[in-house]
Amino acid sequence: MSFHDAVVPAYLQMLNSMTGLLAKAEAHCTAKKIDPAVLLGSRLFPDMLPLSKQIQLVSDFATKGCARLTHSEVPSNPDTEKTFEELKQRLARTIDYVKSFKPEQFEGAEAKDVTFPSGPNKTTTMKGQEFLSAFSLPNFYFHAATAHGLLRHAGVEIGKRDFLGAN
Repeated sequence: MSFHDAVVPAYLQMLNSMTGLLAKAEAHCTAKKIDPAVLLGSRLFPDMLPLSKQIQLVSDFATKGCARLTHSEVPSNPDTEKTFEELKQRLARTIDYVKSFKPEQFEGAEAKDVTFPSGPNKTTTMKGQEFLSAFSLPNFYFHAATAHGLLRHAGVEIGKRDFLGAN
């Protein structure tokens, strides 16, 4: 299996899943007459990030993961989305971006150094394989699972199959 095949499909599966979850969440708000801003601002605990930020971070970890693994320029993506539609558009742009990467761009990426910000005034360097398996994918899945949990907790009728992107 190529490194591209270990990276791109994993990101795409969850990005598509998050798009489906947002569609169900939006329909839930309409059916239950819930202000979408309430659901988008919901948190599992006061010190956790809201649903909208969880989706933005899913997008960021996919975008930045691909860029850093291929030593491409990391695109800037300001967190300005305030509606389900805007978040779905962000996910669509992220999907297009991730799909744009070709297998040859990932050649040797598992052994190359990846340097990334890891806190205020701090950077960390890891080999590509470690960056993917110990940082990028765990963070990506954490924020995707948290978004799923927030929606399920709010009563949106979703389950594991929705998280996995199954129809």
